[in-house]
Amino acid sequence: MKHAVEHSLDIPTARKAADKAFEAYSQEYAQYSPTANWSSDTHCDVTFTVKGIKLEGALDLLPGRIDMDLDVPFWARPFKGRALALVEREVREWVNKAERGEI
Repeated sequence: MKHAVEHSLDIPTARKAADKAFEAYSQEYAQYSPTANWSSDTHCDVTFTVKGIKLEGALDLLPGRIDMDLDVPFWARPFKGRALALVEREVREWVNKAERGEI
């Protein structure tokens, strides 16, 4: 299930916002050992570890939106929405800051 955060940024600024969002998320939720690996200018693979289980996902930067997806095991699907909501909150906050010219 993909989830999108809309924005009005160019791709380099959207990446800065995504980087800042992930940095903030990593500090606030360090217990989940989040990692981010940009494999291109527009695609980032992310991982989190929850209760010993590694969850994998991705951020894709597109014109006008940032797509987020998270692969979770079947037993953890009830928590997928909450996990995406936490990531979305950080991404949206930093996108808004970027749109105001604050980063």
